[in-house]
Amino acid sequence: MTDSAEDASRNAVRDGSAKWPGGVIPYHISDEFDDEEQQVIKGAMEEFHENSCIKFRPYEEGDTSWVAIKNDSPGCWSYVGRRGGGQVVNLGNRCVQHGVAAHELLHALGFHHQQSTHNRDKYVRINWKNIRRGTERNFKRYPSSRVTDYNVPYDYESVMHYSSHAFSKNGKPTITPKEEGAFIGQRSRMSDRDLQKLRIMYGCDSGTGGGGGGGITTENPDYDSFWGFHYR
Repeated sequence: MTDSAEDASRNAVRDGSAKWPGGVIPYHISDEFDDEEQQVIKGAMEEFHENSCIKFRPYEEGDTSWVAIKNDSPGCWSYVGRRGGGQVVNLGNRCVQHGVAAHELLHALGFHHQQSTHNRDKYVRINWKNIRRGTERNFKRYPSSRVTDYNVPYDYESVMHYSSHAFSKNGKPTITPKEEGAFIGQRSRMSDRDLQKLRIMYGCDSGTGGGGGGGITTENPDYDSFWGFHYR
């Protein structure tokens, strides 16, 4: 399958106010995480530092927006984009993995799931009958007026893509790729296309230093229970 610009995915928010000014994200990691877990989280942040102009730095007194990384509830979840105040990125039991942390931090930076693109039906089939009741919202599709692709093609290898059996109620696939042999749901690292969109969104290659508005977004959190990362 070949992708053209008009057929590309859209999973980054359009609203400039959802971006972090200058691409700088203050953070605080809860003491609930031990030293090894904190190093995993910081390792995920380092992947952003090495591949983009995004900079995570420790929270400082006077910061009005920051990411509060906690283990307060089950599952892995984050709000989408900057909200103001201390917005939670929750990494529950079994969520402290490099790729999972990068996934949730991308949510905080303004990314929805890859399969939430408005035209995702060209690339995957959602098997609604296999989805666990109460988790259907995780497969929501967003209109192109709300999210953008930056002319980057659909990415089966995205760290933001659900696995084939995410939120399955019966052990059967909830998402089936339409491209033969495509594997979805990797949680090893951000893909090249993830990083490409991130750099465009924050102006990393244009010298704008991230940009971003002064407002905040009211996006609801995206919930990624551990089953969202279940491989088959």
